Amino acid sequence: MTEIIGTSSSPRPLQRPDEVRVDGVVIPRSAIAREIQHHSAKTPVDAWRAAARALVVRELLLAEARRLGIDPKPATDADGTRETDEEALIRALLEREVMVPNADTATCRRYFERNRTAFRSDDLYEVSHILIPAPATDETRRSAARAEAEAVLRCLISDGAAFEDMARAHSACPSRDVGGSLGQIGPGQTAPEFEAALPAIVPGPVHPELVSTRYGFHIVRVAQRIAGAEMPFEAAEAAIAAHLEVTSWHIAVRQYLSLLAGKADIRGVTLEGAATPLVQ
Repeated sequence: MTEIIGTSSSPRPLQRPDEVRVDGVVIPRSAIAREIQHHSAKTPVDAWRAAARALVVRELLLAEARRLGIDPKPATDADGTRETDEEALIRALLEREVMVPNADTATCRRYFERNRTAFRSDDLYEVSHILIPAPATDETRRSAARAEAEAVLRCLISDGAAFEDMARAHSACPSRDVGGSLGQIGPGQTAPEFEAALPAIVPGPVHPELVSTRYGFHIVRVAQRIAGAEMPFEAAEAAIAAHLEVTSWHIAVRQYLSLLAGKADIRGVTLEGAATPLVQ
């Protein structure tokens, strides 16, 4: 028997998936169908497999919790949402069976030293620019825009004080209304090509080279660079400890699931490479 998966205009046949069972317990197809909405995937088949794996993991954990005689005690969070009995069972099982050590100061300091750049605030740049626009895919317009930008740049190298007037006259960026000023900018606020050029620009004079981006050619002046500051270890220690402990917990849960799966009779799907909301 086959099922049709695809669009109405181009359906394609797909062999009906095998029945999924865990130690003889059948995971209903209807439950897998409902679970699919929680799993993004490239194809419907991949989404079905991800949903099936998630429900197999859930069944493994629930079965183990019941085998151990764990009594569910649903908790209620700050907004009043109460756990289901099954959620409480899984939480209690993992709290009992999965233990990870606390990250001590020495461990946190080693992590800090290996990842110092992660504990440094970003550099900021006070920037002005003039954009001569040209689509990246239009070679004719790019050539003309480059010639115009080079002419403007030559004028500004001779007379940098005219930057604001030239921005108002020539720039295609809305910043032209304020003389080309972008204010203070940091990572992610401009085109990647523009951002990548900033560290090499000497603050003060107009940069003697054009900056090319997907939007066109930029004449750039960096007024000042505000260097990022490093966070002291003492300020970062708590966040590092939390990160290391969460990471260790996820690894330990995956190992625990592997042990449970190794002892179970799982049919219809493999857990290899499985990732579920529970253990991501």
